[in-house]
Amino acid sequence: MSAKNEISHTGTIIGITPEYTTVEIIAQSACAACHARGMCGVADESQKIIMVPTDPYAGYKVGDEVFVMLKRSMGMKAVWISYVIPLLILMILILSLSSVTVHEVYAGLAAIGGVALYYLVIYLFRDKLAKDFVFYIKEK
Repeated sequence: MSAKNEISHTGTIIGITPEYTTVEIIAQSACAACHARGMCGVADESQKIIMVPTDPYAGYKVGDEVFVMLKRSMGMKAVWISYVIPLLILMILILSLSSVTVHEVYAGLAAIGGVALYYLVIYLFRDKLAKDFVFYIKEK
């Protein structure tokens, strides 16, 4: 698979079990490469833990630096699920309820409730979604 079709992050293996390899990645903001980031205070980094199915034939060990990979199509699917669909729900509810002369406060609360209900459904189906979003490891 070409690099264009993959999303990758550099990470460090922090644990290995027969089922999962635990990789810690450091997510950086866009301004992390700026030379003034130390003085700015806006730049942020956050550590994320990724559970990747263990490849029994790979020779990885704790402390190895690796690339955590995901198909680009799965990244786009995640963007749709987490950002685009909730925005559409919010806009549709606000515009449709406002057009039928529902008070703005109630239209806004209904829209927020609709998005909250959407995220609740996503939470309830998290195990099914986790099967779709499978990360894998490549050597650095």
